[in-house]
Amino acid sequence: MNPVPDSTPAANERTPEELLRIIFDYTARIGSQRSLKSVLLLMANMGREMILADRCTVWLIDRSSGELFTTIAHGVNEIRQPLGSGFVGHSVMTGENLLIEDAYADPRFNNANDIRTGYRTKSIITVPFVGNDGSIIGAYQAINKLTPQAVFTERDLEQLKLAASYAGKSLESVMLHEEIVATQREIITTMGEIGESRSKETGNHVKRVAEYSYILAVGFGLPPEEAELLKLVSPMHDIGKVAIPDSVLNKPGKLTEEEFELMKNHAEIGYNLLKSSARELLKTAAIVAHQHHEKWNGTGYPQGLKGEEIHLYGRITAIADVFDALGSERVYKKAWELDRILSMFNEERDRHFDARLVDVLNDQLPAILEIRERYSDL
Repeated sequence: MNPVPDSTPAANERTPEELLRIIFDYTARIGSQRSLKSVLLLMANMGREMILADRCTVWLIDRSSGELFTTIAHGVNEIRQPLGSGFVGHSVMTGENLLIEDAYADPRFNNANDIRTGYRTKSIITVPFVGNDGSIIGAYQAINKLTPQAVFTERDLEQLKLAASYAGKSLESVMLHEEIVATQREIITTMGEIGESRSKETGNHVKRVAEYSYILAVGFGLPPEEAELLKLVSPMHDIGKVAIPDSVLNKPGKLTEEEFELMKNHAEIGYNLLKSSARELLKTAAIVAHQHHEKWNGTGYPQGLKGEEIHLYGRITAIADVFDALGSERVYKKAWELDRILSMFNEERDRHFDARLVDVLNDQLPAILEIRERYSDL
C-alpha cells in the first residue's frame, strides 16, 4: 500500500479496521523472517503505513563503535551517528518517547542528514524498542506526516508505540539469530585455518577455497544465498587434519600406502566432529568435510560414492580445493603452472570431477584468477 497525501481529515488518519489489517499483515510477515535486513524493512514500512509518515527509519545500537545506525531508511542509504546524538540518541539513552512538531526549533535536532540529502525535516516521532530484559535495543523514527502541515499528533505517537510493541520482540529474536550465525561463521573460519596450519598451509588457502566455492556455486546456478552458505562452510573441509600426526601431514616426500590410509581418515574425522550439530551451518560443513575427496567415478574416499551420490557441495569444494592445492607450493611439491592445472581438470572430466562443474570452472576462470591474485600467499 502506498499512501497518497490528501488534505481531507479522513485520508490523513487510519480507521481502526485499517490499523488492524496493517498490524496483522506486517506482524505475520515479520514473524516469518530470519533476515535482519528483511525485518527492518518490513518494520519501517509498517510504521510508515500505520501513521501515514513520509519516511520511517528503524535505528539499532552498535555498542562496539558507540554509534546508532540504520540500513533501512526511506530515501537514503546507511546512516551512522554517535550514540547520544539527535532525537533518536536522546530516546535510546533515556527511554523517552518523543513527539516533536518543529525539529529545527529543538536544540537536540541533528540536521546533518538533512544537509547531506537535501531533505527538510519538520515533525518527528521517536519510539525506543525495548528487549525482553528491559534494555533498549534501538528505536523507531517517523518523519513528516503526509499532511500539508507535515505535523504528527498524539494519536500518531500512540500508534507508533503500538507498532514498536508488536514488532520489537521479533526484531530482538532475529538479532539474536544473526548473532548466533555470526559466531558460527567466526568459529568455522578459525577452525578451518587451524586445520590448514597443521599442514603448514596459510589462512589464505581456506579464504581462496571459500571464494572459489562461491563462484562455482553461482556459476552452476545455485541461488546466491545457498552459494553464500557453501562459502561459509568450505573452510572446514580439512578440519579432520587436526587429528593426523605431523609426521604424515608434513612429510616432504611421497606418503607410503600405510601413511596415505592414515591421511585419508581426516575426511571421516571431520565429519564425526561436525555431524551431531543441529545448526544448518555446521551440518553443511559436515557434508563438505566428509565428501570433498569423493570422485565422480566412485574411486574416491571415504565412502566410494559415485556421480550424483556425492553431494553437490562436496563436488564443488573438491574442485575449489584441488585447483588451489595444485597452484600452491606445498612441502611435498612445487606449484603447478595454470595450463597444466586446466589440462588436468579437462582430462578428469567425469572421472575425478563432475564435467558440468569443470565447465563452470573454465567459464569462471577470470573471476577465479582474480581471487587467487587477491589472496596470494606472496
